[in-house]
Amino acid sequence: MPDNKVFDEKTRRKLEQVMLISSRVRAGAMKGERRSTKRGTSIEFADYRNYARGDDLRRLDWNVYARLQRPYIKLLEDEEDLAVHILLDTSASMDWPNDAELIDENKFVYARRLAAGLAYASLTTNDRMMLSAISDTGADRFGPARGRARGFAMLDWVGNLRARGVTDLNIALRDYAVYSTRPGLLFIISDMFSPSGHSEGIRTLMGKGYEVVVLHVLSPDEINPPLNGDLRLVDVETGTPQEVTIDASMREIYTLRLNTWRDDLRLEIMRRGGHYLFIDTSTPWERIVLQDLRRLGLLK
Repeated sequence: MPDNKVFDEKTRRKLEQVMLISSRVRAGAMKGERRSTKRGTSIEFADYRNYARGDDLRRLDWNVYARLQRPYIKLLEDEEDLAVHILLDTSASMDWPNDAELIDENKFVYARRLAAGLAYASLTTNDRMMLSAISDTGADRFGPARGRARGFAMLDWVGNLRARGVTDLNIALRDYAVYSTRPGLLFIISDMFSPSGHSEGIRTLMGKGYEVVVLHVLSPDEINPPLNGDLRLVDVETGTPQEVTIDASMREIYTLRLNTWRDDLRLEIMRRGGHYLFIDTSTPWERIVLQDLRRLGLLK
């Protein structure tokens, strides 16, 4: 279903005017295009950290490398960047509705645009960005990357992603917490359908210092299914069939359970100090990035 086009030039220019922010995550090592609130001069040495692909080679301490034969980056006291992590659910359930006439409401098309928009805004301000497509086969990653020059490569990478298989969020999030060594602002873009749930994975990430933002995407026909009568429904991820009878009473029960599930997700995530945003894919995705995240205090 998804094509390779992510967003246009007009939207790209809007994204170049914004900056992702975090009030809970310690600043990093590289100097981004953000103004530091800490005192000091840009030459005050603070510490070292391991080199990561995408870091500026000019920050390597060659004396340390000569002694230890391992690359380390020098951290300076008043320089700050933000580590931005974007996790995109690429399970088969995200490729819905699978109708060419409703492509803009397709969850995966929509989620790719959200992910690309966040990634591009992060690259523009020279933060350290990692974009990961998560599924049952592991994670496909773009980054770590910095700088606007990586923007077009990122857009190509996102445009070629496809939705397939199953994503167990608990497993994927725990694995990411082990893989990634630098906490930061972390976005999860998903329909939140997961065989074992999500709680343990999110708890693990938060325990390691990540500021977690859940962008929960559902399509209009999942929120208000246009179905009626005796039907045979098939799970798009597992192929499991289910015979159902849908009438007004069943739709009322469905709506009640959907709202309860959504409210429980929001309360659980917010109780742990995270952010939750429910998204109907009929909403323009640019509004989510440029307006709703600002309302949550994550954008300026």
